[in-house]
Amino acid sequence: MPVVAVIMSEEHFFCHPALPCIEGRRSVDSSRHFKRHMHRRFSIGAIDKGEVRYQVAGQGAVLSPGSLALINPEVIHSCNPLDSARRSYSVLYLDVDWCSQVQESLWQESGFVPVERILLEDVALYSQFLRIMTLLMGGFDILLIEQHVTELVGQIFLRCCGRRKRLDTACVQVKELKRLLGEGLDASLSLNQVAAGLGVNPYTLLRQFKKEMGITPHAYRLNLRIELSRELLQQGLEPARVALECGFFDQSHFHRHFKAHTTVTPREYQVNFVQ
Repeated sequence: MPVVAVIMSEEHFFCHPALPCIEGRRSVDSSRHFKRHMHRRFSIGAIDKGEVRYQVAGQGAVLSPGSLALINPEVIHSCNPLDSARRSYSVLYLDVDWCSQVQESLWQESGFVPVERILLEDVALYSQFLRIMTLLMGGFDILLIEQHVTELVGQIFLRCCGRRKRLDTACVQVKELKRLLGEGLDASLSLNQVAAGLGVNPYTLLRQFKKEMGITPHAYRLNLRIELSRELLQQGLEPARVALECGFFDQSHFHRHFKAHTTVTPREYQVNFVQ
């Protein structure tokens, strides 16, 4: 009988307690598909094998080796292989406050300024990104990693950020709703209750939020719960307890949504997380 080669994908996650503002993911030979989701952090991604269809907030592109994918915080996106082919990729997740500090050193301006491009084609920056991921995987030299990441994101911000826009009333209300949705993730929350507190029609607020964010408040809160669950899993909490802490009905409910957002199960994430 012919020998059939079975390719197993590898998933690795990286962080260091002394540098919590920087987290990395490395996936090798993966054909797993992501549900549309978001992160509260600024994300930079790249592939070194295969091609993927990359969609961010209604924009689309094909991501190939040599380019960087840029994703602003809290922006709905997906990045999946073409025709279910396998791909290998890496992602950096960067804390927004840390990014704001880097930007302040560039422009003397406080607050995070979003990038205006979803794709940056630059071989030199792509190579620099891969070197950073090699450092993460090869052992933590904290000072060296932070130095390289700071240089990389600084160059990206200088090339891809524009001027900030003034917030209108609707944007202020959406911003306040986002803040409220991020509180007490283990509890239920009523849109009517929140809208009453803001003095606005709940359905007007729902429409404004969906227009601004591209998802409903419920979907936004679900994403926040997934983000929190990743942090708790990194701390070593059992998935069953994490499910309760993050407001999921039960462990199976948590398992289903976590895998849809990350392509791995909570236990896989925990086992493959390197600290």
